[in-house]
Amino acid sequence: MATSTAPAPVLASPARRSRTLLFDVVMRLVKDPFVVICVLYLAALIVVAIFPSTFAPLSYEETNFPDKLAPPMSYATTPKLEGFRYIMGADRLGRDIFSRLIYGTRVSIAVAFLGAGISFAIGLTYGLVAGYSPAKVDNMMMRIVDIIYAYPTLILIILLQVFLTSLAQQPAESLGALQTLLVTLDTRSGGLFFVFVAIGAVSWLNMARLTRGQTLHYREQEFVQAAELVGANNRRIMWRHLLPNIIGTCIVAETLAIPAYIYTEAFLSFIGLGVQPPMPSWGSMIADGYGALRSAPHIIFFPALALSLTMLAFNFLGDAIRDAMDPKLRDR
Repeated sequence: MATSTAPAPVLASPARRSRTLLFDVVMRLVKDPFVVICVLYLAALIVVAIFPSTFAPLSYEETNFPDKLAPPMSYATTPKLEGFRYIMGADRLGRDIFSRLIYGTRVSIAVAFLGAGISFAIGLTYGLVAGYSPAKVDNMMMRIVDIIYAYPTLILIILLQVFLTSLAQQPAESLGALQTLLVTLDTRSGGLFFVFVAIGAVSWLNMARLTRGQTLHYREQEFVQAAELVGANNRRIMWRHLLPNIIGTCIVAETLAIPAYIYTEAFLSFIGLGVQPPMPSWGSMIADGYGALRSAPHIIFFPALALSLTMLAFNFLGDAIRDAMDPKLRDR
C-alpha cells in the first residue's frame, strides 16, 4: 500500500522586527520619569526661545522708571500700564523681569545648541582626521591641541571675545569684507554671534581628544581592516565605518558639556563681554541686580533660578543618555 511522502508543511513564523540602538536608548529614557520631566522642561524652553514675543507680556527694553525695583506680584503705577502686574517684579529701570527672563531664554538655549554644535563639528572632524592619519601627522595635530589646551580655556574665550568685540568698535572703512560680515552678523544678533564663535572655537579641544582616542581604538578592528583590504579610500573608512561607531560616545560627551557652555555665556555676560545691552541674558540680569542684592533680591533670584534649573536639566539628561547607551547597564 503506497504511503504519501509529501513533506510536512512548514509554518511561516512572523517576521521579527529588529531593534536598533536608538530605539533601545529612547525606550530606556522614557521609563525614567525624571528624564521625561527634564525633556519636557527643555522642550518648553526651546519653544519659548523660538517665540519669545508670544509669551512675554512686555518688550525686554520697555522702561518704566516709577516702577523701578517693584516687588513681585505688584501692580504697575504708570498710566500706560494700568492694571499690569509684575509677576517677578521690576529691575532698576522699571523693566519687567518676567519679560526679560523670557527673552534671555533665547540666549542660553542658542548657546546650548549652536555653541555645542560648533564645538562638536570642529572637534569631531579634527579628532577623526588626526586619529586615522599617519603617526607624524597625528603627533603634529595633537601637539597643536596640547599647546592650546595649556592655556586656561576661559582666558582664551575672554581674549577672543575682546578681540571680536573690538572689531565692532572700529570704523567700517577700516574693515575688510570678512570683518564687515562678522560685525554685521554680530550686530543683527545683538552680540550673540561673537559669543557663539568665541565659545565654539575654543571648546572643541576635549571633543578632539575624545574622538581621536576612539578612532585609534576602532581603526585596529577587523571591520576597518576588511574595508582597507577591499580598497576603500580613507574618506570612506572615516565617515562610513569609523564615524558610526564613535558618534554615540561623542554625542553623550557633548551633551554633558552643554551646561559648561551655558555657564560660560552667563559669566561673559556678567562681566560685560557677552550679549550687548539692551539684549537681556540671564548672566547680565544677575549683574544688573548685583548692587541691589539686599534691597531687591528678586532681581537676582529669578534669573539665577532659571540658570540653575537649565544647567541641572542638561546634566541629568546627559547622565541618563550615557547610562542608556552603556550596554553594561542594559538590564538595570
